[in-house]
Amino acid sequence: MSVKIMAVNAGSSSVKFKMFTMPEEKVICSGIADRVGWNDAMFKIKFNGTEKKVTLPILNHEVAVKLILDSLIEEKIVATYDEIKVVGHRVVQGGKFYNDSVIFDQTVADKVASLIQLAPLHNKPNLMGYETFKKLLPSAINVAVFDTAFHQTMEPQDYMFPIPYEFYEKYDIRRYGAHGTSHKYLTIEGNKLLEGSPTKRIVTCHIGSGASISAVKDGRCVATSMGLTPLGGIMMGTRTGDIDPSVMWYACKMENKDIYEMYDIFNKKSGMLGVSGFSNDSRDIDEAITKGHGRAILTDQLFVRRTADFVAQYIARLGGADLIIFSAGVGENSPKFRREVVEQLKGAFGLELDEEANQKRGAIQVISTPKSRIKMAVVPTDEELMIARDCYRLAK
Repeated sequence: MSVKIMAVNAGSSSVKFKMFTMPEEKVICSGIADRVGWNDAMFKIKFNGTEKKVTLPILNHEVAVKLILDSLIEEKIVATYDEIKVVGHRVVQGGKFYNDSVIFDQTVADKVASLIQLAPLHNKPNLMGYETFKKLLPSAINVAVFDTAFHQTMEPQDYMFPIPYEFYEKYDIRRYGAHGTSHKYLTIEGNKLLEGSPTKRIVTCHIGSGASISAVKDGRCVATSMGLTPLGGIMMGTRTGDIDPSVMWYACKMENKDIYEMYDIFNKKSGMLGVSGFSNDSRDIDEAITKGHGRAILTDQLFVRRTADFVAQYIARLGGADLIIFSAGVGENSPKFRREVVEQLKGAFGLELDEEANQKRGAIQVISTPKSRIKMAVVPTDEELMIARDCYRLAK
């Protein structure tokens, strides 16, 4: 029996959604309410090959969700709210508590709330999304799908930090990672590409405005780049990634700022934006490079180097790799970025890029030649589908 399931990603100023019929995995519609809290907010919905877009006031998350649900009825996508049987919510931080998706109830909501300090930009709006859908769809089952769950298979030597052990005991300070729903999807699709291989050692690269890399062995995450929060790991659009911890102290001292102000700078004004001075978007950086912009060139070089360093580290962590996967906004859509990363790694690991295949977009594509010692592929990620699958599994 087919079930309508809605996958939701509620952010601080947006509510993204995609609705499926399961188990067919057919997308019925998708869209976003963006700039929530503003008078000139934007609502967009795609269905039946068409797209409708409107600018209007969306004062809060409840208004946004009501707008989404009402549009489903207005466009005759559903006849009543009750047709939506399950709502799956992306939750960025599940801490040490969850190694799988779970039915979202008050106990889970309390845990998610307790972890807001570890993901203040994400967990609070994720929770608001849950509370709003619960209010407006009281008969629907809610499911929490955690970004951190896939990484819970890491061993202590991979998730512990070399700080006083009592900080871990008292405050659970450790590596949690993020983008786990994406890394899990990439692993599933990557294992298909390795069918018949005696080993399945995969480096998954989710490279977008937020970026993380994972080492996966036989379907289990053994290491991941993001740390206690999504600030750690490789350089990103506006985030520093890993840096010398003393930079925080020294920058605060020299700029006469407190740690809260500097933490905000490290999260929102660093990365590509901080180094280039003008944009957090790799497309803008690439355009500036063609004009000889020196800091754009440096930004690109730094981003590629940091990515290649983590890939190399994880190939070693796995004892060799069978597949490297590129995905997300930059990893999936930038042939230039993939070529530059491969160029950094090919001498040490025998990588060979198929230039023609590397130019193709929109589908799973092997981009390595048969001579390459490690297979490489582009796999468009689908976090919403993973959410829908977990919803269907848990709500049956």
